[in-house]
Amino acid sequence: MAARKTPSPDPRKFPRYAGMSTFFRFPYEPNPTAVDWALYGMPFDQTTTYRSGARFGPRAIREQSAYIKPYHLSFKQDLLERYSLVDAGDSPVSPYSIQETLELQESFCAGWAEKGARCFAVGGDHSIALANIRVARKRSQKPLALIHFDSHTDTVDELWGEKYTHAAPVRRAIEEGLVEPGKILSIGIKGPVNTAEELQWGLQNGIQYVTYEDWRAEGLKRVSDFAKSLKDQEAYLSFDIDCLDPTFAPGTGTPSVGGFSSAEAIELVRQFRGLNLQGADLVEVAPDLDPGYTTALLGAHLIFEILSL
Repeated sequence: MAARKTPSPDPRKFPRYAGMSTFFRFPYEPNPTAVDWALYGMPFDQTTTYRSGARFGPRAIREQSAYIKPYHLSFKQDLLERYSLVDAGDSPVSPYSIQETLELQESFCAGWAEKGARCFAVGGDHSIALANIRVARKRSQKPLALIHFDSHTDTVDELWGEKYTHAAPVRRAIEEGLVEPGKILSIGIKGPVNTAEELQWGLQNGIQYVTYEDWRAEGLKRVSDFAKSLKDQEAYLSFDIDCLDPTFAPGTGTPSVGGFSSAEAIELVRQFRGLNLQGADLVEVAPDLDPGYTTALLGAHLIFEILSL
């Protein structure tokens, strides 16, 4: 459990935060400062390959997170008593340049990491995970374990001549030495894939897969065993909302049918309680594709679960 640095105002006791559109009504702090976690938005979806709209994910998740309370019923802990947390605003983006956006994001996050904060990126499409992993890797000073929730492998090398897409962050992270081969677990892979090369490349480069079918057949054991094997190893968690079935998360750009329910996804995340988490992201919430905002509410709840680990 991290020691608290700068206590966060408690939105339950300070009603002035109740009407602000910040993540979980955390205080807004645009200037890097010494806190445990800095949550920030990445309103960028330039690399989506099917349905766009995830650029509006941070806005919608901020709004829906206002309903999430800080006390974890199962873990018997209060998030606000455990950590100091702020909404750091949105990272700058360059809408017509993927590379420039990643550079802007990395610079934005680095300012917080230099103050000791861990960064939680709220996307946006999955391409934005790479810059956040880079900063977490620099903060850790060694390769990280990676827990990757997704319907897709995210190991596609290139799409239409572009290597830095939402289909490639895991591959790029491995190639850049940001994560440790053999300590990478992709959970929930399902549905048709582009080619067998995606999976083959992953297996050859140290990715362990628990597909949705694996989980249905074997239950939680492989996920739980992997979590236990990490012990105190520093890790990064990346959560793509499309690992859930579209019935539960319709507001996403690349929906894949036959996936986890909300309760199943929460149960899987909780297997990593005690994880030495150095950074995280939640991506691919496209609120305009879900008029009821159920997907954004689920995304907010999953962020709460990840922070509570």
